[in-house]
Formats: sequence, structure tokens, C-alpha cells
Amino acid sequence: MTEVLSSSSQGVPDAREPEYPMSRGRCPFDPPPELERRLHDEPVSRVRIWDGSEPWLFTRYEDVRALLRDSRVSADTDLPGYPPQSPGVAARRKRAKAFISMDDPEHASQRRMLTADFMVKKMERLRPRIQKIVDELIDDMLAGPKPADLVQAFALPLPSLVICELLGVPYEDRALFHRLSKVLVSQEATPQQSLDAVEELLAYLSRLVEQKLTDPGDDVLSRLATEQVATGTMTADDVAAMGQLLLVAGHETTANMIALGTVALLEHPEQLDLVRDGDAPLIANAVEELLRYLTIVHTGRRRVALEDMEVAGRRIRKGEGLIAASDVANRDAEAFPDPDKLDVTRKARHHVAFGYGVHQCLGQPLARVELQVVYSTLYRRIPTLKLAAPLTELGFKNDMLVYGVHSLPVTW
Repeated sequence: MTEVLSSSSQGVPDAREPEYPMSRGRCPFDPPPELERRLHDEPVSRVRIWDGSEPWLFTRYEDVRALLRDSRVSADTDLPGYPPQSPGVAARRKRAKAFISMDDPEHASQRRMLTADFMVKKMERLRPRIQKIVDELIDDMLAGPKPADLVQAFALPLPSLVICELLGVPYEDRALFHRLSKVLVSQEATPQQSLDAVEELLAYLSRLVEQKLTDPGDDVLSRLATEQVATGTMTADDVAAMGQLLLVAGHETTANMIALGTVALLEHPEQLDLVRDGDAPLIANAVEELLRYLTIVHTGRRRVALEDMEVAGRRIRKGEGLIAASDVANRDAEAFPDPDKLDVTRKARHHVAFGYGVHQCLGQPLARVELQVVYSTLYRRIPTLKLAAPLTELGFKNDMLVYGVHSLPVTW
């Protein structure tokens, strides 16, 4: 099932509009025209989603940031009125509730258990290891057949290897969690398919946590097992739920940014030239601009109002659902002049691609290092890299919670 927009700003259903999340607009990198219109004409408006509920949609940059840092709204998926992204997400949310779906103090307590594992300095120490993986994957791709699928040969293995090493998940089990992740990020998975996938992944991770109680390693799951499970603070299932979030988010998002970022740069050769020849500050800048320009989370950041409140002149009632459209907010000209232009020299670090406020992405330091290494290496080592199929023939992930391409045929 998909979400559909209602054209009424007061929430009264009338003629059905294009699907929400909708296919891209003028090109596969741009927000749909209807969402761009709302940014300019109705920055806070009602929408109708797949379950018939009518949450508020926020599209303006300042409103999105204000909403995501407002203590009067909740990220708790168990609260009435919370607008789930799909039937599958709604079905599994109580079975595998991680800290991003909690409010403080529970959210802060669990997040603190992981903060040290994703600190900027620690992620920077991983840079040489990430560089080695990148170079080895490129070596293998260059030695293999042409054309190659950049997703399977490079974009997916890199973050999968890194997050597996960080968490302590055997990389040889990647086929299992790749298969289950595809279900968990699909907007079209049925409730039963979603529940089956989450149960299988949780059972796998719970067994792994139990093993680490007796045979710990130097990894995140081992530390949580010995510090939290062994002391009775958390159960193996609790740690498994945290591990599921980190494992799925840790490879799905970065893999899609690698592939989709490559498509965007190949379609903007003057920007690709700057990246290929750029120094470290330029590469870091390019990463932020690509995060802003692409903003691969297209289903918005979901919240529910804890009390009556007024936002941007709209009266929001307690229990009403809220959606902060970060992909549209990152195209707001008030925050990013000429926002539909890809400009890798733009200072775009203030984007909301990682969310905003207390729930912003814990793993963003890791994602930044991975993307910086990729964008500084791939196009330099393969300067003739090009698409092996027309842009119009690529399969874009309009059916997924995280946007990208299903495959990316390239040659050189």
C-alpha cells in the first residue's frame, strides 16, 4: 500500500493526488512537483496517508528543524496518532522498538550506551581500514567483467563490511541480513512479511549476543552483552533490537548514498571533475552537498503531538500525527540559495539529511568518513567511469523507505 496526498490543507478528503511518497519530479534527484508546491504555497498542510489518517506535513526548512527539536512532540511509535510509514512498519514497530522510536529519558539512556562507539574521533581512526576496503573492492571490480553492477560490486559490500566489523556480526552471514533488510525497508512488504523478517533477524542477533556473553570480541555487540546483558540491565532481545537498527541502517543508507551519489555526479560532469581532483576539504564539502541534494529518506521524520500547539500559524491538536519532510526542507531556498543546483563547493553542513535535534542519526560520523573515502577514491582510481545504461532505464527505489537505485550498471 502507498500513501496518497490530500489536496485539502484542512484535512478534508477530496480528489486523490499523486502517491506519497511519490516518484521524483523533473529528474530522479528532485522532490515531486506537488511537494515543491507545498513548500512554497502550503508549508504546513494536511496529507492523507495509507491508513486513512491525516497527519500534518511540514516542508519548510525552519519549520522542520523547529518541529524536530520541539519537546511537545514525540517519536514514540506506540502513541495513538503516530503516522507509520507503511503497513509493514506499523506491524513490526512494537516487536522491535529501538531507541529512535522512544522519547527521553529512555531514548537518552539507550543512546548513551552507543555514543562512544560512534564518536567522530573513533570513526576517524577507522579511516585507514575503510580506505583499504575501498581499494580492495575497486581492485576486484577492475579485475572483473564489464559492465559491472556498482551496487553489488562496491556500494553494498563496503558499508556492510564496515558495520559488520564494528558490531561484531560475521560478514559471511551478509546474505541473510541483506535479504531481511530488503523486506524491512520495503514500503510494499505486507505486515506478515515484515513481522517474519524482523523475527528472523532478531532471533539471529539474539543468538549472536548470547554467544558473545561467553566468547566476547572487540565489538559493539560484545560490549553490550558483557556490560548490559550480563549485569541484567538489558536482555539479549533488547540488545538484538539495537543491533537490528544499527545493522540495517548502517549499510542500507550508506550503500544508497554511494550509488545514488555516483549517478548524480556522472550526470553533472563539471561537479564530478571537482570531486575527482578535490582536496580533503572539498571532498568533505561535496559529501554534505550530496547528502543535502539527494536526502535519501523520502518518507519524512515521523512524530505525534503531545499537546495542543501552534506551529507556523497552524493549530495542531494533541494526538495528531506530524511528518517533517527533510528532503523538501533541504530544497528550501531560504536555507540553500538556488537549491535545485548541485554545487559541491556549497557550504551545506546545516542540512537535515541526518534529521535534527536529539534523535538525529547516531551513525552520521561513520557515514561521513565512508562517503569521504569513497568520493575521494572511486572517481580518481577509475577516471573514465560512466553509466552503462541510460538514466531513464535505471530502477530507482520509489518502493523503499530509503531512496537509491536497485542496481547501477557502469563501465570504464
